[in-house]
Amino acid sequence: MTRIIATESVGQQRHKLRRTIAEALRRMATKQTFDSESIDLAALIVFSLHRLEEGVEQTATAWEKRDYYLKADRFRREWEWLDNTAYSLETALLLGNHDRVPEVLATLFPRFADITIARYTRSAQLWEGCYKRLQEGSS
Repeated sequence: MTRIIATESVGQQRHKLRRTIAEALRRMATKQTFDSESIDLAALIVFSLHRLEEGVEQTATAWEKRDYYLKADRFRREWEWLDNTAYSLETALLLGNHDRVPEVLATLFPRFADITIARYTRSAQLWEGCYKRLQEGSS
């Protein structure tokens, strides 16, 4: 068997995911109605939040292996909001409680305000069908 080599670091993945979420939030903020595209964008955000969580845990585990326990704990605390937010958004989507989705998304805006979006770089193919995948339980 050959060894799998990661082409990008967890930090780079985290940056890409943050950018994806920021773009999705900005797109949704410009919409007048909560339509099927908005639902797909919200589902994309759920998937991205879950992947961010995985990356945070990978980073913290790597630091613990090097005996940087305080740094790992601090890092986990900095990102502990991910789990609750992803759960709230996912639950609202799956239960059809679409009135609650904007409320949850509003809590995300301050966390991604540092990302400047001069132009959109993510295509619609990225979020098309995300809601259906969320309903099916796949990531």
